[in-house]
Amino acid sequence: MAKSKLPDPLAKRHLLEADLDPAKAKALADGYLALGREIEAIDFLKQAKAIDGLEALEAAALERGDVFLMRKVSQALGRDPSSERWRALAAAAERAGRLRDAESAVRLAAVDA
Repeated sequence: MAKSKLPDPLAKRHLLEADLDPAKAKALADGYLALGREIEAIDFLKQAKAIDGLEALEAAALERGDVFLMRKVSQALGRDPSSERWRALAAAAERAGRLRDAESAVRLAAVDA
């Protein structure tokens, strides 16, 4: 999907507030994902009930050590990551040099314990 076909922020808000057809929501999510705009894709994946797409983003967050992405995806999925998952994310973040994410994940793991 070309960048010009993605909605501007106001149109995006209106689409998310409307009862959007799941196929259209998935197509918009795919457009955002194609441009590397994962955070913006999450709401459309949720609206499309594309659990597999959300779980793929969850796996990507874990692999990269991305706390922000993990929190957004987990919220969309309606489940909190376990302490074990946060510790794994912290280790991945540390390996990737994402020290703030590593620190945040360690704190989140302690909260869940």
